[in-house]
Amino acid sequence: MYQTVIIGGGQAGLAIGYYLKRLNQSFIILDKNEHVGDEWRKRYDSLALFTPRMYSSLPGLQLEGDPNGFPVKDEIAHYLKKYAELFQLPIQHQTEVTRLWREHSRFQIETNTKMYEAEHVIIASGPFQKPYIPDIARNVSPEILQLHSSARNPGDLIEGNVLVIGGGNSGAQISLELSNKRETYLSTSQKIKFLPLKIGSKSIFWWFDKAGIYKAPRDSWIGKRIRASSDPIIGTELKDALASGAVVQKKRVVEGKDSMIRFQDQSMLEVQNIIWCTGFVLDYEWMEMEGALDDAGQPIHKRGVSQIEGLYYLGLPWQYRRGSALLLGVGEDAEYIAKHIEKSGGRL
Repeated sequence: MYQTVIIGGGQAGLAIGYYLKRLNQSFIILDKNEHVGDEWRKRYDSLALFTPRMYSSLPGLQLEGDPNGFPVKDEIAHYLKKYAELFQLPIQHQTEVTRLWREHSRFQIETNTKMYEAEHVIIASGPFQKPYIPDIARNVSPEILQLHSSARNPGDLIEGNVLVIGGGNSGAQISLELSNKRETYLSTSQKIKFLPLKIGSKSIFWWFDKAGIYKAPRDSWIGKRIRASSDPIIGTELKDALASGAVVQKKRVVEGKDSMIRFQDQSMLEVQNIIWCTGFVLDYEWMEMEGALDDAGQPIHKRGVSQIEGLYYLGLPWQYRRGSALLLGVGEDAEYIAKHIEKSGGRL
């Protein structure tokens, strides 16, 4: 029996673990991976954060290196491992939650290894839960290699061209990486917006910070404006590649049939490789609690606090602010939830 069980050992789970340990809480972190940081290690090779190191740290431990530089995926994986070891956070690895329900004012957590019981549960599985691939993928030839960006590395592709589908920062980085060696196309549903990495001598994120963008709550005027618009591409490398023809931009994909892809402007392209940079969807099929999710399967909460007593969420996009799902913002949300648990007075 624990005071708190944390589901997910990524950046959100570690951040809340840091605060609960300071409160002398009895808690455990359940994580399905073999090692801390594995979710980062498994991502595509060229992945680099678009936030500089000065804005990429969890509470209590600054990320080492040039504060104005941009960390790569393995660097973050190593940092998270170091973080868990430094603060001696109790993590049970290779433990996947299969059911969660509430019984007699206690939470029952069934996993692939054993049962757990707790007064509080914090779902810190983050936004990158289940890769999303549109239904169009089912209609293309099995000879086309299809991969999601979460599980793609250069050696995975077969000979021939590559179509990257999705105009976010992942699609931009992967397109640039592949364009050095093969014919590369990038399909986007709307016009790409670019922002420079620096304005003057300062990172654009320094300016965001000073302008209050990261601290603007989701329901503020600024927050609503940002949420209503698509995320820009940080940096101008892709813009240059599009201008030179190294990456060829295509309209939104509307149909796939055999080896041909049709786009919104009715143009066609024969493809050998497809990389879906189409993001992720939340997956809470293992939750068995009425009132925890809305009709669309999204968590019902206010700043991470569920309407079910003792249930919390952490690490969600725009949970409270722009940076809630990022290293730079999850710590503040974690501290808020830890204080809420402390005020609730739950004790073994």
